[in-house]
Amino acid sequence: MPPEIRRLVEQLQAVEDELREALYQQHTRKLFSIEGTAVRFRPEVAAGHRSLKRGFFGWFFASRPQNILSAPFIYGMAAPMVAYDGFLSLYQAICFPLYQIPKVRRANYIRVDRHHLGYLNFVERLNCIFCGYANGLLAYAAEITGRTEQYWCPIKHAHKLLGTHRRYADFLDFGDAEDYPARLEEYRRRLRDE
Repeated sequence: MPPEIRRLVEQLQAVEDELREALYQQHTRKLFSIEGTAVRFRPEVAAGHRSLKRGFFGWFFASRPQNILSAPFIYGMAAPMVAYDGFLSLYQAICFPLYQIPKVRRANYIRVDRHHLGYLNFVERLNCIFCGYANGLLAYAAEITGRTEQYWCPIKHAHKLLGTHRRYADFLDFGDAEDYPARLEEYRRRLRDE
């Protein structure tokens, strides 16, 4: 990777990390604190949340018909996602030790905590559980497949991609075959050393 692009990628990653931490600190100081794994709201904030909660029927009759009609299709994805999660975890448990790749910590990606918000009714909480799990699962899968790609084929595509994983920017350029076997081993070594 040319030094200028490497510098830009490193800057971007540093700014993303800094922004993520600043957003997290901003919210934790204002509304809640975290004690171990428990989220604690200030008493007046928790009381305000409870006062804003809509009952099921109020929520149901205020909902758009298309939201209600599409719910079975959305929740129909739950079983395939749980199966995918299981297969991803099994794949990682079997293959990563063989390749000497550090395992991806699932809890770093899948966070299900928004259902504790007092202003959400049962259906809204279920929606938050579903979305938190689904998006976390996709991020978890992206990291597992990103590590796999770095191990087996750390080569960029010829065509521009949107939504690449964080490792992709450092991959070899498409068609850059110079000393490929040695460079592939270097990518594998870096992965093992993480």
